This record gives sequence, C-alpha cells and structure tokens, in this order.
Amino acid sequence: MDISAKKAWLISGGKVVYGPVPVTTGRKGHPTPVGRFSVQYKEKMHYSKEFNNAPMPNSVFFTNTGVAFHSGSLAAQSHGCVHLSSAAAQKFFNSLSVGEAVQVVP
Repeated sequence: MDISAKKAWLISGGKVVYGPVPVTTGRKGHPTPVGRFSVQYKEKMHYSKEFNNAPMPNSVFFTNTGVAFHSGSLAAQSHGCVHLSSAAAQKFFNSLSVGEAVQVVP
C-alpha cells in the first residue's frame, strides 16, 4: 500500500493480481503506520471498541495496535486504518490469509 499515492493492491508471485484501488488512510494525529507487517487476524464484521462501535466490515488486521484494511469512506480519513471501497475490502478479506505480508510505504 502506498500512502502518498492513495493506492493499494494485492500481489501474488511478484505480480499484481488486483488493483491498484483507491484508499484513504489516517488523519492528522492518527497516522497509518509505515513498514512491513503481517496479517494478524480477520473479522468479517468488526466494531471498533475505541471509536464508538464504528462498523469496520471485512477487517484485515495487520498490526498489533488494531490497524486494518476495511470497508470505509473514501472521502474521509481514518483513525489509522486503511479505508477501501466495499468491493475492494471484500476482495482483500477473501484474498489475504493470516501470516501474509503487508507492506505500507509513505
């Protein structure tokens, strides 16, 4: 995922197999972390305990601090998560497995 380009994609065997798709990322004070991570766990319908039970459909968590790819507004920045369209979030959820690599570049 590329924060400055506001794009994400799925890669398998060194080739792009889906995307790039548009994303929104963390707002001021709540940046999306940069680095190499791995998928920690997935939850089809997660509700944020930290942010007023905000719905986070098709969540793919990739940090141990609760940052995830999930369906969300592409017009509003997040509290650190990566918002995807509903279709893209479903594709990421169905394609990524626990333990797989996630790379976020600035």
